[in-house]
Amino acid sequence: MPRPETLLAHAGCSPDPATGAVVAPPYLTTTFERAEDGSYPHGYQYGRTGNPTREQFEETLNAFEGGAGCVGFASGMAAAMTVLQALPAGKHLLLPEDVYYGVQRLIEEAFDDRFSVSPVDMTDLDALEAAFRAETLLVWTETPSNPMLHITDLQAVADLTHAHDALLLVDGTWTTPLLQRPLDLGADLVLHSVTKYLAGHSDVLGGAVVAAEQSGLFDHVRSIQETGGAVMDPFSAWLALRGMRSLAPRLRVQCASARQIATFLDEHDRVETVHHPSLPHHPGHDIAARQMDDFGGMLSFEVQGAHDAAMEVAARVEVFRRATSLGGTESLIEHRASIEPEGSATPEGLLRLSIGLEHVDDLIADLSQALG
Repeated sequence: MPRPETLLAHAGCSPDPATGAVVAPPYLTTTFERAEDGSYPHGYQYGRTGNPTREQFEETLNAFEGGAGCVGFASGMAAAMTVLQALPAGKHLLLPEDVYYGVQRLIEEAFDDRFSVSPVDMTDLDALEAAFRAETLLVWTETPSNPMLHITDLQAVADLTHAHDALLLVDGTWTTPLLQRPLDLGADLVLHSVTKYLAGHSDVLGGAVVAAEQSGLFDHVRSIQETGGAVMDPFSAWLALRGMRSLAPRLRVQCASARQIATFLDEHDRVETVHHPSLPHHPGHDIAARQMDDFGGMLSFEVQGAHDAAMEVAARVEVFRRATSLGGTESLIEHRASIEPEGSATPEGLLRLSIGLEHVDDLIADLSQALG
C-alpha cells in the first residue's frame, strides 16, 4: 500500500483508457446508454445512482481513510443529514457540547421528534459514561472541536462507545487522514465536509461518509443518498480530486504557520486565551500529540474587551479575509459568535482563524497591526 502522500499525488490521475490522458476528464453526463438487450454493459444507469468521476473520488477517499466504503455527497451537511436519516427513530444520540452549530441546528429543525439528544463534554470520560442510556445508538464527536479546539481521546471514546453497543461517528473535516485517522482509533464512521481541506480551494461544495466496515447502516446511508439524490456532482468530484493531489504540501505549510501564529498570539498583551493544541498548556496537548501527526491549521483566540474589541480586530485585518469556511489557500478570520444561533456558548470575544498559504510573517504582521 503506498503512503498517503503518494496516494494523494495520483488522485484522479488514472490514465483515461480512451485517450491516455494522465488526468481523466469529468464525466458530465446524467444518463448512460443501455445495450440492445436492455442491460447496462458499463455498470452505470443514471447520474443519481452512479457516475465514474464520483466513484473515482469515493474510491480515492476510501483508500486514503483505510475504510471499507465511501459515499460522496453534495455537501458536508447533506452527508450529516443522510446519516441521521439512516438511524432508526426513537434512539438516543450523544453530541459534544462544542459540536459544530450546523449539526445541532439540523437535529433541532429536522429530527427533533425523531431522537433524544444529550450534549456531553467529550473530554470528560466520566461524564460521557454517565450520559449513556439503554437506547443510545450513536456518539457523534469532532476533535479538535469547532470553534474551541477541545481535544477528545478518540481511542478511549471508541472503547467506551463500543462497550455500550453504540456506534462512534467522528467529524474528520478539520484533520483529514493526514493528521488523524479515526478509523484506526476505533471510529465506525468518519464524516467530511470535502468543501474544506480536502478540496482546498474554496470553490467546491462536497461531503463524504467513510465506513470502517460494510454494514447495514452504511448500506442504508448509500441507499438514501441514491434515492434522495443528495449526490456529489461529477465536476465537484473532479475538482475535489484535483484539490486532494496537493493536500499534503498544503497542510504541512498550514500547520507550521498555525503553530507560529498560536505562539505569537499566546504572548500578545491584548489576547486573553489562545485555543490551539500545539501550545504545551492547552488542556488537550498531550492527547493531540499522541493521536495526531500535527496540530492542524485551525485556531481561535479571545480578545480582551469581548465582542466590540473582537469585531474591531476583524475589521482591521488586511491579509486575512473576513469570511466563513476554512481549509482554503487564503487565510480567513471570523467572529464566530455572530454567525451562530442565539444562545451559543461561543465566547463573544473569540475570533476563529483558518490559516492559508500566505507567508507566515505577513500573517503575523497583519494580526499584530490589527491588534494594535
